[in-house]
Amino acid sequence: MNETVHVGLGERAYDIHIGPGLLARAGALIAPILARPQVRVVTDENVAAIHLETLRSGLAEAGITMEALVLPAGESTKSWPHFTRTVEWLLEQKVERRDLVVAFGGGVIGDLTGFAAAVLRRGVGFVQIPTSLLAQVDSSVGGKTGINAPQGKNLIGAFHQPNLVLADIDVLGTLTPRDFLAGYGEVVKYGLLGDSNFFEWLEGQGPALASGDESARIAAVRRSCEMKAEIVARDETEQGDRALLNLGHTFCHALEAATGYGSRLLHGEGVAIGCALAFELSHRLGLCSQEDPSRVRQHLAEMGMKVDLSHIEGDIPDADGLLELMAQDKKVIDGQLRFILARGIGEAFVTSDVPRNVVRDLLQDELARR
Repeated sequence: MNETVHVGLGERAYDIHIGPGLLARAGALIAPILARPQVRVVTDENVAAIHLETLRSGLAEAGITMEALVLPAGESTKSWPHFTRTVEWLLEQKVERRDLVVAFGGGVIGDLTGFAAAVLRRGVGFVQIPTSLLAQVDSSVGGKTGINAPQGKNLIGAFHQPNLVLADIDVLGTLTPRDFLAGYGEVVKYGLLGDSNFFEWLEGQGPALASGDESARIAAVRRSCEMKAEIVARDETEQGDRALLNLGHTFCHALEAATGYGSRLLHGEGVAIGCALAFELSHRLGLCSQEDPSRVRQHLAEMGMKVDLSHIEGDIPDADGLLELMAQDKKVIDGQLRFILARGIGEAFVTSDVPRNVVRDLLQDELARR
């Protein structure tokens, strides 16, 4: 049942393995790229409690020993204090340049550990073992690493590609329904930005995916990784096409900042709301028909996801306040916000040519419905 997606980046190319039982086989998969039979693992409390011993056993099968640093779970871990703690722990563990660090967790652990690997001894290798759907289809692939700043999300970081990605589908069975659906927001994004057939497939298979169908989950993760791998191979450092992967994120990052990067709004939930807003904005600019945003919203709603600003609990800023937060986004160039808009489902493009008043009116209208 295992699938492999290749990320073609020349000397820095790597494979993404997708399927069940990969934690148990982790040693056999990692051993060929290890200089010596030991790894250092960075994980969080939630993942460690459920999965760390399975990984330890899987590595031991191939004679690989491991030590683990267990960090608190949650977005607030993507910060300077925990980054400093991670780097200093890896140095205490005498990690050498030819060793591998393992990021074992969701997007927070993957981003933090990847950034630590990027700067440790000017760059050591690392393996991504993503444990959330969001990390399996998005953050574990492509080499974006980093931490958050008070001024915004992911503003401090580096491009540092992993040496290997192991996406164990079995691990998804231990996610809460909310966490699974948050990851599904990123899966839908791939169909919306570049593959209308994939979006149509999700409209039919989404419920099976959510209820645990293994083959549907493998297919969805594989197609998402294929699309990301293709885009990253064309544009590794986001000079052009890679920005398409940020569909929905200009809105999302502002909403995350507005809600304090906490449990009020998970990243994938913000992406889902952001995609719905991006398609509505595209319609208002005359780029796509009203049918497209309606179809996006309908599918997200049918899956039980957050779709509207009204689905965010508690207070959020007014339209001007949200625009100000959007202006902090790292995708701003010469003071101009970059949006990913669409001429239809599967036809996204990048533009800075969006009148501020149209965005403001859209946000005001959405906020009025709260």
